[in-house]
Amino acid sequence: MSSKSLPATRLINVGQNGVGRYVCQLARITLRFCKHSPTSRGMRDFIENHLVDFARTHPNIVVYVKPMRHRGASIQADYLNGNSHKTRLSNMDMDEICKWIELARTRSGVEIVRKTAPFQTHYPSIQGVWHPFLYKDPSVNLKTFPDSEYGSYPVNEMTATERVLQLAERMKQLELEKGNGKDQKEEEIV
Repeated sequence: MSSKSLPATRLINVGQNGVGRYVCQLARITLRFCKHSPTSRGMRDFIENHLVDFARTHPNIVVYVKPMRHRGASIQADYLNGNSHKTRLSNMDMDEICKWIELARTRSGVEIVRKTAPFQTHYPSIQGVWHPFLYKDPSVNLKTFPDSEYGSYPVNEMTATERVLQLAERMKQLELEKGNGKDQKEEEIV
């Protein structure tokens, strides 16, 4: 299928469905089949074997069964948002029809569309999209790793302890210089 065959739009979610409680979006499903056609055999088997269990399990879904002459099997799913989806199920067996009906039951009813962007938000950031290589030098792409430049750990020439010891020595020297200066002034006065 071509990417141009589907309309492009943003993804939407059914308003907060599942926050308080889940509401099944399938309102009703119509099963159409022919009583005599061999192409509707799978639909007839589904109706005989699974339809009553399906209706009991999902009492909020209205199920219509419409026998139609000389027509292939199909289902029409009507959703709470007003959308309707029709699927032809001719020449399918009962298991495939069960899967298609389960798909119709679990869908939201929103049209299938092509996404316009790989991500979206209701509150776009003015900062742009962050990724791990945002402020990295592009030359990193051409490196072969392990690399001595990027693999080495930069070590400072002086540790914090050495710096504190150096400051202590300087303070001692300043005190000695001040002390020597007072002794010289006293000698001059005397």
